[in-house]
Amino acid sequence: MATSLSFAPTTATATGSAPASWPSRAAHALRVLYRVNPVLSWVGWLNVGLALVALALLPFDHRVVTGIPVWVKPLKFSFSVLAYAWTLGWLLADLPAASQRAVRWLSAGVALSMVAEQTCIFLQASRGTTSHFNGATAFDGLVFAVMGVFIMLNTALTLWAVYLVWRHRPHGPAGYVWGVRLGLLLFLVGSVLGGMMIHLNQHTVGAPDGGPGLPGIGWSTRAGDLRIAHFLGLHALQVVPLLGWWLSRQLPRRAVLLTWLGAATYAGLVAALFMQAMHGVPLLAGR
Repeated sequence: MATSLSFAPTTATATGSAPASWPSRAAHALRVLYRVNPVLSWVGWLNVGLALVALALLPFDHRVVTGIPVWVKPLKFSFSVLAYAWTLGWLLADLPAASQRAVRWLSAGVALSMVAEQTCIFLQASRGTTSHFNGATAFDGLVFAVMGVFIMLNTALTLWAVYLVWRHRPHGPAGYVWGVRLGLLLFLVGSVLGGMMIHLNQHTVGAPDGGPGLPGIGWSTRAGDLRIAHFLGLHALQVVPLLGWWLSRQLPRRAVLLTWLGAATYAGLVAALFMQAMHGVPLLAGR
């Protein structure tokens, strides 16, 4: 029997007492996630540790790669992988028991892919160079090729996850179910958009990688940047299921229609940002 993570009441609410605080609810949710998907739970905790390592190194390592401190990129990827692993584990736990064997294999493949990618990113950061689109030496090219293999593996596993949530109905009201399905589908689209960056061998359109960018995230302020549409597409994994869940609580009779409309609007925004980047236009132009 599958464990419902999204709609199971906490002990406090189930017994009629005052709702638990957010920290205690979050701790409870993480304990449940570990029970139902220990592999992706541990991948998330590993990236919590990696994020702390990157944060600790930032004040002491003053090297700069493509215009930003060398440990900023590993830090951002740690947060991204953390969100991905825990969200995917959470969503897949709502699938019925008949699909849980497939979920275990899928989770193991995702874990392997994320560990391999983070190993390459942290290795290259420690060497003071970039991990993506780097063919400066034979070793750099090999590292990027290894990353490419595991990115392709993760994309194939995402396609498998999309199949599973459309083939087997996740637990929960219809708005949430469609939020999970459409969110995973848009996540797959966001992953595929990353292939354009590989095709161009850079993420900036109209200028070399690096140069002026938005503070903290580095998105180019002088040319198009494909990372923006890629980022938004990937985080559909969180946004669209949350939208479906919220609509199911607030407007249950219209939740399915509004979830579809929300997902379509989100997809249109991703497409618009992709086309803007391909025309070499920055999201926000710098001076």
